[in-house]
Amino acid sequence: MTKYREKMPQPREQLAMALHLQNTEKALGMIPREGKFIFDMRDARSGEQLVYFEKKNIITRDASIQAARLFKDNTEPNFGILMLAVGTGATGNLLSPDVPDDRQRKLNAEIARKTFSSTSFRDSTGVAVAYPTNVVDLTTTFGPSEAVGALNEMGLISPISSNPTILNPNPNNFPTYDATLDITPYDILINDSTFGVVSKPATANLILTWRLTF
Repeated sequence: MTKYREKMPQPREQLAMALHLQNTEKALGMIPREGKFIFDMRDARSGEQLVYFEKKNIITRDASIQAARLFKDNTEPNFGILMLAVGTGATGNLLSPDVPDDRQRKLNAEIARKTFSSTSFRDSTGVAVAYPTNVVDLTTTFGPSEAVGALNEMGLISPISSNPTILNPNPNNFPTYDATLDITPYDILINDSTFGVVSKPATANLILTWRLTF
């Protein structure tokens, strides 16, 4: 796995991409060529970095269905990629869980989801820019009282509701993947990843950035 030591500085010019707006949602609903996430956990009082790593993800089969829906009719679904969810349900060894599978339709044990705190375009070197590119960073910040637990899975969500407390999970439990199931009433898991368990305490901030390349 390639290690990037970028500390994700705040972009000089932050882009107001407003993911609740229809046009941006449609753009972000297209299938990325690749994705990775940046995990940065820091002490809430001192700012000391507690855990930092980067890892690639898997793009799910349902991402293709969601993209096809957006191409067919740009008035539905209501949302493209809108939230990042974390969970505690990755299977396998605690420090080396099973690799994600593109049949995954939801996190195994989601404990929190949240809309993005910031978004920005990046150039080919990873620098934030004020013009559109094919690389976009989606950042979610969980505060000290949020997402507390033994985290080992996360994913990007195209939800039914813009309210993070309202969940509409797909009824298929991995490895079941019913391709004939109408997914329109359910939240869509677009990208999925697992990682060695990290215990997020109620004294830390967790900054998660998902970088998508289209």
